[in-house]
Amino acid sequence: MFTDEYFMKIALKEAEIAFDKDEVPIGCVVVCNDRVIAKSHNLTETLNDVTAHAEMQAITAAANFLGGKYLINCTLYVTLEPCVMCSGALSWSQISKVVIGARDEQRGFINKNLSLHPKTEIVTGIMEHECSTIVKEFFKSKR
Repeated sequence: MFTDEYFMKIALKEAEIAFDKDEVPIGCVVVCNDRVIAKSHNLTETLNDVTAHAEMQAITAAANFLGGKYLINCTLYVTLEPCVMCSGALSWSQISKVVIGARDEQRGFINKNLSLHPKTEIVTGIMEHECSTIVKEFFKSKR
């Protein structure tokens, strides 16, 4: 049986790839029927595109895989709480579940009093320590 931790570890590997590319280390995967159908990490620096967040990349890849714009019966695992832009895209995708590693108290959508699609389940705190540590290490190296 696959667990939230199993898929979050894959998302964390994506965050490590981003870290190695000098991107903000956020990774995510989209899962459908216990199968990873998309995985991604931040590419804003690589693509010189402020919208190239891990979630945006994963939503596009998953929709392409499924052949449709809605991610019903899919779960997105993301190492850091999505921003307002990404939460909007997730809401429009009608994704069934979002699993968040670490909260982002400053830029995350939850403290902005925003919600996802009414049917979307949200789970937080999966591998929270590991997910927050990689972001803290990244920004510590920048100071």
